[in-house]
Amino acid sequence: MKKNIIVPVILAGGSGSRLWPLSRQLHPKQLIALNSSHTMLQETVLRLSRLSEAADPIVICNDDHRFMVAEQLREVGVKPGAILLEPEGRNTAPAIGVCSIEAASRYADPILLILPADHFIADPAAFIEAVRKGAGEAEMDKLITFGIVPDGPETGYGYIQKGNALDSGAFEIKRFVEKPDLETAESYVASKDYLWNSGMFLFKASAILKEFHSLVPEILSACEAARKKASVDLDFIRLDAQSFHVSPSDSIDYAIMEKTEKGLMVPMEAGWSDLGSWEALWQVGEKDLKSNVTHGDVLTHDVHNSFLHAESRMIAAVGLENHIVVETPDAVLVSPRDRVQDVRKMVEYMRLVGRQEAISHRRVYRPWGSYETVAMDKRFQVKRITVKPGAKLSAQKHYHRAEHWVVVSGTAVVERNGESILLREDESIYIPLGATHRLENPGKIPLDLIEVQSGSYLGEDDIVRFDDVYGRVPEVS
Repeated sequence: MKKNIIVPVILAGGSGSRLWPLSRQLHPKQLIALNSSHTMLQETVLRLSRLSEAADPIVICNDDHRFMVAEQLREVGVKPGAILLEPEGRNTAPAIGVCSIEAASRYADPILLILPADHFIADPAAFIEAVRKGAGEAEMDKLITFGIVPDGPETGYGYIQKGNALDSGAFEIKRFVEKPDLETAESYVASKDYLWNSGMFLFKASAILKEFHSLVPEILSACEAARKKASVDLDFIRLDAQSFHVSPSDSIDYAIMEKTEKGLMVPMEAGWSDLGSWEALWQVGEKDLKSNVTHGDVLTHDVHNSFLHAESRMIAAVGLENHIVVETPDAVLVSPRDRVQDVRKMVEYMRLVGRQEAISHRRVYRPWGSYETVAMDKRFQVKRITVKPGAKLSAQKHYHRAEHWVVVSGTAVVERNGESILLREDESIYIPLGATHRLENPGKIPLDLIEVQSGSYLGEDDIVRFDDVYGRVPEVS
């Protein structure tokens, strides 16, 4: 019997607020390299190279992250089958629903492998083995979830209780349970009847869409409308916002898996973690003789069982025990290891009071490269701008600020009020207030320049865009 093709579906949305200050709303944890040279998204797609029967992945992500997602896939040589853009986060059920519709339109009833983009797996071979074991059951129209064999009591994960064992090695699902307190988690682990809920799934497109139709038809209807009315934007499929908003916000667990009679669980022992907190990163990190995990310029004296991460400055720590210290150019987090789940509450407060540190880093990524704020005051701002080879910014003008650009390395072509000017290293140009201008890197190496802005208003929304190769809306620089 011919086997159905496996289509990976990568869920790359989410903000990862529990890993603040490294993870921000505009640069979340799935797009950051946390424990290797690759980002979490890149690790996820590279892991699939071991699965020879897999097709090109379908990725669904937030609109704000689309260019970073596409660039990170390109960097590791992965061509996506499609990148779908969510107008807003509606939890995993609508995301999986619309991706199932997309996959079914491209292949003859494929098997969908649903993978969050922010999971750590120490043993990729064991992961692939579990996927192939589950694929046999998925061929029989079963809905597979992967249960992680726990290595200790964990209060940050949901659990799945095993039912009857099957000859294939899968288990029927007795029940799903919410994140427990420590005492309950200890009893679950001791019983050996409970596994962690991984949030990874495997099922045929026809099987899951049938369950959507039966159990949550309102979600399916919204997903169908959002995909039918979607528009193509460069290499992206932009889901219809009004249709997608109609969908109830629900997880695939609540919407389908806890209600279906077709669910099965395949155990997985692959060194899995969702890296959902700094404590999780300490757990999987390489430790020194005093059980500390360190990154960057870190000096310690009498420090034990701690996680210390330096991005731009030296961290000098004395006498710490069971602590987390994370430094970035604009923020420092200090927390006991057993309180890191509360980092999310701090981020919520920062958003409430309008702190930019909850939204973005000093370095902000754009499709053409990045910029980093070096200094600022009421009437001036200094930025370091990096433009990728062959890239160019939009043609634009500003009503409230003038700009002065100094090339540090590389070559720039500047269009200013219809005039084209070539700038080399150590050369500069002045862009007066109201001038139409554009910056391009015609070279083969990155263009680095210093931008000095001056004026009465320096916000990123002071822009009138005339032409943009990336199809961005006017208020995004």
